[in-house]
Amino acid sequence: MHPSKTFRSRNDSPRTPAATAESPAVRLTLIAVTMAFLSLFLFLPLITVFHEAFRHGVEVYLASFDDRHVRHAIRLTLLTAAICVPLNLIFGVAAAWAVTKFDFRGKSLFVTLIDLPFAVSPVIAGFVFIIIFGAHGYLGPLMERWDVQIVFAFPGIVLATTFGTVPFIARELIPLMQAQGRDEEFAAMTLGASGWRTFFKVTLPNVKWGLFYGIILCNARAMGEFGGVEVVSGNISGKTSTMTLHIQTLYFSFATVPAFAMASVLAMLALVTLVLKKRYRMVGDKKRINL
Repeated sequence: MHPSKTFRSRNDSPRTPAATAESPAVRLTLIAVTMAFLSLFLFLPLITVFHEAFRHGVEVYLASFDDRHVRHAIRLTLLTAAICVPLNLIFGVAAAWAVTKFDFRGKSLFVTLIDLPFAVSPVIAGFVFIIIFGAHGYLGPLMERWDVQIVFAFPGIVLATTFGTVPFIARELIPLMQAQGRDEEFAAMTLGASGWRTFFKVTLPNVKWGLFYGIILCNARAMGEFGGVEVVSGNISGKTSTMTLHIQTLYFSFATVPAFAMASVLAMLALVTLVLKKRYRMVGDKKRINL
C-alpha cells in the first residue's frame, strides 16, 4: 500500500464544507449590513436610553424613583406580571398537552388561535375588551350590577396583558412535546402510573427547560405591554398607570430623566431576559444531547 493512501476510519468525519460558496466580499457585505441594522435599531437605542438616564449622575437617576406615582407604576407592573404569568403557565401547559397528546377535531384551528395575539394588534384587543366590559358594552350593565369594574381598572390591565402574552409559553412547549412523542407517557401509564404522576415524572422533566424559557419571555412581555393596556386602563396616574404608560406620561411632561430612568429598568429587564434565555437554551440543548 502506498504511504500516501490511508483508509478513513468509521469514526473519522469528512471535512465540513463551507455553508455557502459566495465570495468573501459578499459575506463581508452581508455581515456589514446586518451589523449596521442592529446598530441602528438595537444598539443605538439601548445606548441612548442608558445615556439619558444617567446623564445627570447616579444620584439624580436614583432620585427619579422617589416619586409615589413611579413606585405605584412599578408595583402595578410587577403585580400584573405576577398574575398573568401563572395564568399563561397553566394555559400553556394545558394547551400544549392537548395539542401534542390528543387527536381531536379542530386541532389546527386551535393552534392557529393560540398565535392570534401575534397577528392582532394589542390596541384592537383593548377596544374589544371595552366593547365587552365597558359601561355601555355587552356585559357592562351586568358588571355594574355586580359592582365590578374592569375597564379603567386593574382587571382590565390583567386582561389586556394576558391576551398579549398567551402564545409565549404554549409556543415553547408544543414543539418540545411533539418531539418527545407519546411513547414514554404510554409506557408509564401501562406500568400503572396515573395521569398526574405521568405528567410530573415523565413529561415535565423533558420539557422543563423550554418551560423556563417560555416563562422568561412571557414575563418580559407582560412587564413591557403597552398598546392594549393603554386602551383599557385609561392611564390614570397613581391608579392604572403601569411602567410603560408612566414612561409616556413623564416624557410628554418633559420629565426626560425620570422617563429614561424607568425605561432603563425595562431595558435591563430585556437584557437579563436575553442572558437567561441563552443560558436556559444552552442547558436544554446539553440535556437533550446527553439523552
